[in-house]
Amino acid sequence: MGTIRLKNIRIYAFHGCLIEEGQIGSDYIVNLSVKADLQQAAETDELINTVDYVLLQQIIREEMGVRAKLLEHVAKRIINSIFAKIEMVNEVKVSVAKRNPPIGGDVAEVSVTMKQKR
Repeated sequence: MGTIRLKNIRIYAFHGCLIEEGQIGSDYIVNLSVKADLQQAAETDELINTVDYVLLQQIIREEMGVRAKLLEHVAKRIINSIFAKIEMVNEVKVSVAKRNPPIGGDVAEVSVTMKQKR
């Protein structure tokens, strides 16, 4: 078993419960970790035998591009999409963070982390 991580993916998106958030948008940071059997990739040195991290980033960008009210909903969509598109992934952990959230205080970010096994 091995782990592939994508760290601090910066995305501008339009999530949130407030109407303004859907119009103005905000900065987000996504962190992803997936677990899969990477032994064959280690032996063969072939991309087909591993989890393509370019595809992982594409999935994240696609799901972040679909507006949602809750970060939990976005995180779950990312997990579901990874499981649907990449059969060899056994576990996904994703964190979605909204930078400078509009919550009436000096808060750097709010984040949601979800983890699921196949």
